Amino acid sequence: MSFNNKPTNVRWLVLGLASLTSFMLYLHRYTWAVIRPELEREYGFSNTELEQIFTLFNFTYAIGQIPGGIVCDLFGAHMFLGSIIFLWSASLILFALVGTFWAFGGIRLVFGAAQAGAYPSLSNVTRNWFAPSSRTTVQGFIASTSGRAGGALAPIIMATLLMGYYGFTWQVALIIIASLGVFFAAAFLLLFRNSPETDKRVNTQEKELIREGEKAASTTRKIMPFKKAFKNRNFLLLIFQQYANAGADIVYTSVLGSFFLSKNISIAEMGIYASLPLFGGAIGGFFGGILNDFAIRKTGSRRWGRGIIGCLGKAIAAGCLLVAISQSSVDALAWGLFVVKFFSDWSQPTVWGTCTDMGGRHSATTFSIVNTTGNIGALSVPLFVGPLLDYYSTFEIINGVQERITDYGPMFVMVACLYMVSAITWLFLDCTKPIDPDSD
Repeated sequence: MSFNNKPTNVRWLVLGLASLTSFMLYLHRYTWAVIRPELEREYGFSNTELEQIFTLFNFTYAIGQIPGGIVCDLFGAHMFLGSIIFLWSASLILFALVGTFWAFGGIRLVFGAAQAGAYPSLSNVTRNWFAPSSRTTVQGFIASTSGRAGGALAPIIMATLLMGYYGFTWQVALIIIASLGVFFAAAFLLLFRNSPETDKRVNTQEKELIREGEKAASTTRKIMPFKKAFKNRNFLLLIFQQYANAGADIVYTSVLGSFFLSKNISIAEMGIYASLPLFGGAIGGFFGGILNDFAIRKTGSRRWGRGIIGCLGKAIAAGCLLVAISQSSVDALAWGLFVVKFFSDWSQPTVWGTCTDMGGRHSATTFSIVNTTGNIGALSVPLFVGPLLDYYSTFEIINGVQERITDYGPMFVMVACLYMVSAITWLFLDCTKPIDPDSD
């Protein structure tokens, strides 16, 4: 092959931009692990009040998914995704500048609405820019490895480095982290294009490599047939498992910082411990994507390749969680949760892959519906978690100061049960039944 016939490498630039988008989204979202205990200390909010502030994000994040997916399928990810990265970063800066319950809640609503379209758009990006044979591996790297790495680094950067080492207040630390997103939004708008067919930097050889016999992304844009979608039994199963999946995982966002601080460690130490489960998820998502593509090739069945990986990951995570929370050592507990998230998150690429399998050119809308249901789980579970934690809380006088002592065990048992519901559902789900057979 001559030099002129070599494929260009624009898809790897796209992979970098997509991965950084996922990284930034989780970096910003998981600052809550540090913000939550600071709000409790500074403003005296109860667990219920803190979960109400937190859950407002999930409310707009949930209702914004489907509109975001439709907009992306109709107009592409370029301007839409770049704009919402800027908006959510700016709202996080604003969060650091206010100081009342209602102001915190209002900005969380904006933050959730802005982040809502990100993953539906990234689902669209992976379908347009990467070959089917490696797509799940790519989706695993973007969704789990990059995203969870951002979440894992959030408490380290904010609590351990900026607050612990440099001594910044949580407000200043948050503004620094959010400002990174503003600069990245500008870079994304400058460098990204909607598809290989609309990017002049991509040559014919790279387009053929990406397509692998698939048709190019259609230039005819239309909205998903929702009536047909909600009559698809397998799509309904995918939605149901995502409710249980995301409902379980929301505790790692909402209460993990407070949970580790209850073990009488410093804010700097909490940053390290709270990051370990997220690093487990990052690694698990990467291996899960590779394992899913391998399982499909080995079984010769896309349906069972996805179903087996999805089921095993969640079932093993449930068992490991019950072992982890029985540990008395903070080190053992943190590493136990690392293992839990490793197995839980290796099914994350399977969710993405199933959305692109079933959605076709409606992949962004498909993912948005699935993620909406997941966020209904993420919205509803904290409303139970807050009162549950308050129910299992007592007040004790320690060194002359009244302190709240909370038992987190019942919450983690609930999470293990939700993992098992998700695991069982994967065994009945057939991803080879498309929502709209005529969409491609």
